[in-house]
Amino acid sequence: MTELVSINTDNYAAMAKAMGLSGESGSSPKKSNNLNRLRIWHSPLMGMEEVNGKTKKTEVVEGGAYRLEVIDGDKSTFYYAKEMSVRPFIQRFMYRRYLANSNAKQGEPKGTYHRTIMADTLNIDLKDNTGKFNCGKPTGYIKDFKALPSDMQDLIRQIKRVRVVFGTVKLTNPVDANGNDVTLEEVPFIWEIDNKDAYKTVGEQFTLFSKKERLPLQHRIDFSETIENPLPNGSSFYTPDASVDITKSYEIKEEEHKTFSDFMDWIKNYNDYIYKEFDEKAYASQKESTEDEIETVDQFIDVELEEGVS
Repeated sequence: MTELVSINTDNYAAMAKAMGLSGESGSSPKKSNNLNRLRIWHSPLMGMEEVNGKTKKTEVVEGGAYRLEVIDGDKSTFYYAKEMSVRPFIQRFMYRRYLANSNAKQGEPKGTYHRTIMADTLNIDLKDNTGKFNCGKPTGYIKDFKALPSDMQDLIRQIKRVRVVFGTVKLTNPVDANGNDVTLEEVPFIWEIDNKDAYKTVGEQFTLFSKKERLPLQHRIDFSETIENPLPNGSSFYTPDASVDITKSYEIKEEEHKTFSDFMDWIKNYNDYIYKEFDEKAYASQKESTEDEIETVDQFIDVELEEGVS
């Protein structure tokens, strides 16, 4: 992990690595919950509305809106907008796998995530919080996916590559969960992007920065209304529509230096947490394997002794 905690626009190579551009080219791609979270909200939000003296359910926020979860301690407030403007600071990459808990009781988690550390490239093995690497995905490029055992194919399909973007976001004409207009300042966020189309779309903006040798936070990524993608079952999922005006750049002020440093601290603390989980799970697994081996050897010795008794 780089020790950079301030921004130097004259040192593109070092800053590009710190901001997650080292894995981009023209042709390829404090453990805390208090960082605001950005995502696309695919389902419409329903509310109650009075029409002609009668109250009826109505759509107050359309599906496909950008949703910002502003976190204050244990409290979350959600805001929605059709468009937004993002000032990107850093990107990272990780693998993630979701395991549903179909037997979850009320109040229990409906599932858990297996997660790797965040790195500036996916071209290395990444330790995860289960004591393994890459959430179980085999190392390296898989030449013949269909030649793998079916259970391994199923596992790989469950593992998502995630582009993690850190920055500040300004929602355009935001509303609250009831559809009411609100005023909201530009705030820091984290956005974990695992949809393959969204992953590519946002990645193209970072590739542009890399080609032009520009630091991400010298520019803004403008997100217009999301693109609707209908599904056979009649529902839809949405992907972002993004663009950058590379001719327009922004001054990096003192407050951006502090925000950058805070993001780097957040990533370090997150990774330290995953490393700790990795060590604990790997040790437990190794200890269990050693105990099983000892038990097997003991059983073998007992059999040998019994057979040797006359």
